[in-house]
Amino acid sequence: MLEAFGNILKIPDLRKKVMLTLGMIAVYRVGTYIPTPGIDGAKLAQFFARLAQSQGGALFGIMNMFSGGAISRLTIFALGIMPYISASIIIQLLTAVIPALERLAKEGESGHKKIVQYTRYGTIALSIVQSFFIALWLENPARFQGLQIVQFPGWSFRILTVITLTSGTAFIMWLGEQIQEYGIGNGMSLIITAGIVSRIPTAMYQLYSLFSPFAPEKAQLDPFTLVLMVVMLVAVIVAVIVVTQGQRKIPVQYAKRVVGRKIYGGQSTFLPLRVNQAGVIPIIFAQSIILFPATIAGFIPHQGFQNFAMMLTKGEWLYNSLYALLIMFFAYFYTAITFNPIDISDNMKKYGGFVPGIRPGRQTAEYLDFIMTRITFPGAIFLAGIAVFPSIISGWLKIPYLVASFFGGTGLLIIVGVMLDTMKQIESHLLMRHYEGFMKKGKLKARTS
Repeated sequence: MLEAFGNILKIPDLRKKVMLTLGMIAVYRVGTYIPTPGIDGAKLAQFFARLAQSQGGALFGIMNMFSGGAISRLTIFALGIMPYISASIIIQLLTAVIPALERLAKEGESGHKKIVQYTRYGTIALSIVQSFFIALWLENPARFQGLQIVQFPGWSFRILTVITLTSGTAFIMWLGEQIQEYGIGNGMSLIITAGIVSRIPTAMYQLYSLFSPFAPEKAQLDPFTLVLMVVMLVAVIVAVIVVTQGQRKIPVQYAKRVVGRKIYGGQSTFLPLRVNQAGVIPIIFAQSIILFPATIAGFIPHQGFQNFAMMLTKGEWLYNSLYALLIMFFAYFYTAITFNPIDISDNMKKYGGFVPGIRPGRQTAEYLDFIMTRITFPGAIFLAGIAVFPSIISGWLKIPYLVASFFGGTGLLIIVGVMLDTMKQIESHLLMRHYEGFMKKGKLKARTS
């Protein structure tokens, strides 16, 4: 593997792509520390420290994770890439219900470019709305226990905040597209991953403080617990890789076709159906819904609502149960949106393909739908388990949730998925130029008698 990383520097084109990607990520990380004008940073940090200990801090914790800590500092990249993710999901869902968008999705490259353009417009619109309400929210001292965070409130501050945060999101979107076109890996995913990975030093410091190797009398973790945590972390990462890469291969046979003087088809291939077709989207949807009551409870002083929200805090059995059920529901829901067995069956039939033993057309679509429904179940169970695992670990080992979050949840799934995808792209460049990949292939040696 180390030799493969060394080979990256030997290929000029690949080296240029990797360096450009790292440079764009570095620019993004610098931007997460440039503050928005008109904000008192010290009072803002004081407020978020209080918010982290309240019910309303859960949703802000998720937003802060995706923004790489920028929202807690309210920098120019405070909105992060979340407006783009929201716009992409909205466009994807609308594509399944609006015939015009569905036709665009089937038009190939030209249709894809138009959908990307609509996603950009949606990102800007969502950024304007979100940044305006953030400005109004910051101007209200009552929300911050009397802290005057905005130095000069008014329309000038609101307009400046909208322009700053919206421009920051547009710039992040541009960075992601530059990585996608000229760098290596998926640009938007790498930016999200960079934000999540940036929390690792803080988590390691908290773990170091709990272990306290140079002050045993202050230690809250014994060596056995630390070793157990390392073993569990490796096991969870391996499990995530296995499920992320897991797929059911449906054999497909193509009949021979004569077009002019050429013969096409006649070969056997397979249709890969992923176990985790929905990715991390079910967890994001479920988190947004289950944390909504807790977030609203922070602003509504009603005792009954406060008691209900208390039952939906991390670690509580009701929270874990509802969270798991919502994830399983959205796993099936999003898979049904993104996987269309009828279109796949029609395309196979159009090019003379068929599943051995299954009649083309409607029966093939029903067969594919049956298989996808069955393999989605273990994928949904795994997503639910990996999502609630950090809460279980945090309560069991008495460690901060920031440390426990790297044992599962959205962050780990994104990191593993993006790293696997990036390594595949790098390996394809290496193999194309006759270099070894990250994993050396075994060679058979001829026996001599």
